[in-house]
Amino acid sequence: MLIEKKQGVSLTIREKLELKVHLAGCSACRMFEQQSILINKLVYDLFHQSKLNDFKLDDEFKKQMQDRIEEKLDKN
Repeated sequence: MLIEKKQGVSLTIREKLELKVHLAGCSACRMFEQQSILINKLVYDLFHQSKLNDFKLDDEFKKQMQDRIEEKLDKN
């Protein structure tokens, strides 16, 4: 929770200390923190690119997706 909170707002001194102590002994949380930072950066970059408005799916790709959806619906 503190890893995610840290990316949105400042932690209190106590929270910073608790997180630092925990991360010193928890490799899983250290890995989670790295992944979380990367994911947040990629999402931020994606939604703040000016080219985002120019993004369009290829007509052939849309047709393939529609065919796959219809095929799955027909099976049910």
